[in-house]
Amino acid sequence: MAVSKILKRAAAWILLCVSLAPNAAYANEKPAAGETLPTMTVNAKAALLMEPITGRILLEQSAHERLEPASVTKVMTMLLVFEALDQGKINWDDTVTCSEHAASMGGSQVYLEAMEQQSVRDLVKAIVISSGNDAAVAMAEFIAGSEEGFVTMMNTRAKELGMKDTHFENACGLHADGHVTSAYDIALMSRELITKHPKIFEFTTIWMDKITHRTARGEEEFGLSNTNRLIKSYPATTGLKTGSTSQALYCISATAEKNGLQLNAIILGAPDPNTRFGEAIKMMDYGFANYAMAKGDPTDTLIGEIPVIKGKKEQVQIKIKNQVCALVPKGKSVDLEKKIESMSVVKAPFNQDTKAGEIVYLYEGKEVGRSELVTAEAVKRADLPDIMGRVLNGWFK
Repeated sequence: MAVSKILKRAAAWILLCVSLAPNAAYANEKPAAGETLPTMTVNAKAALLMEPITGRILLEQSAHERLEPASVTKVMTMLLVFEALDQGKINWDDTVTCSEHAASMGGSQVYLEAMEQQSVRDLVKAIVISSGNDAAVAMAEFIAGSEEGFVTMMNTRAKELGMKDTHFENACGLHADGHVTSAYDIALMSRELITKHPKIFEFTTIWMDKITHRTARGEEEFGLSNTNRLIKSYPATTGLKTGSTSQALYCISATAEKNGLQLNAIILGAPDPNTRFGEAIKMMDYGFANYAMAKGDPTDTLIGEIPVIKGKKEQVQIKIKNQVCALVPKGKSVDLEKKIESMSVVKAPFNQDTKAGEIVYLYEGKEVGRSELVTAEAVKRADLPDIMGRVLNGWFK
C-alpha cells in the first residue's frame, strides 16, 4: 500500500472533531448526554473501536478492565521513540549498541547479540514489523540509559495521556506482575502515535523486510515478517501492533483507513490468533459501514481580511487555525455549513497567529465544531512616517 494513500444505521448522533494541536486534550471520546453506544459482542476479554482523529468511541466492551497487553506495549515504546526523533534527541542514522540485557530478551526477537550495532531505523523496523523484544529494549536503553529509566518515561507519558488503567513494568510486553493496561488506554496511546507521528505507517504497512546482523563473525541478513496478518487480509489496514503471551492471550491494536475515515480497533485477550484478527475486522467493518467523515476547510485556509488599527498595514488576512471535522452517519450528506464570527478590527502590534475571530461549522443546523481564525502574519505598530504618509495619501485622494 502506498504511503501517500495511507496518509490520506445505528447511530443518529453527530460526532465532532478538531484536528489535534500538539498538546490538544482528549475530551470528546464519550457520546453526548442521553446517547448510548451500540452493542456488539466481541469474542475477547475486552474490546474498543475508536475513530482516532476525533477520539470518539463507537463500540466498547469491558474497555477499562486492566489486562496484560503483551507486545501491544510497544505502541508506547514507539511513541517515545518517535517523540525522541522529533525532538532531535536521537536520529534515524544513529548507531545503537545492543547490551547483554537487551540481547537476553526472550519471546519474539530478532536475535541481536551483545555489542552488535544497528541503526535506529533498522531497530524501529525490527520492533514494528517483527515485534523484536531485544530491539525494543535496545532502543529503550539508547534513549533513557537503561530499561528501568525508559519504563519510568513510559509511565509518566501514560499519565500525561490520561491512561488511568495502565502501569508498565518493561519496554517490550513480556509477562511481568503488575504490567497492565486497558483497551481504552491502548486506544489513547495508539491515537497519540498515529495522529502525531503518521510516519509510523511507513513501517507498519511493510509485509516483509530485512536487517543485517553485524557481529564479529561478519555480516548476515535476517528476514523480518510482519506479525499483523491484517496487512494482507484486510485491504484498508494501516497498522498497528499485535501481541501475545500465554497470560495475555492474543491482542491487537489494529488501524485502518477507508474513504478518509480512520478507525482503531483494540482487542485484548482473544482466545486464538484467528479470533483476534476476525473480531478486529468485524468491528472495523461496522465502523466503515455506519460512519463517514465530513471535513471543514483545511488548516491555514485564508478566509478574508480585517482592518488593522495603528499598524504598518491597514489590512491583514485571517486564516483557519485548525481544520474541523464531523463524524456523521453514512449515507447522509457530508457537507458542513459555516458561519464566520470575526472581530471587526485588530489592533497593532500583534504576532502571526493572533486570534481574530472564530469560524463555526454546522451540520443539519447544529453546531458540530469551531476553530479560531488567526492572523496570517505579524503587523508592527505604525510609526510617524507611516501615519504622515497615510494622511497625505488621503488628502491627495
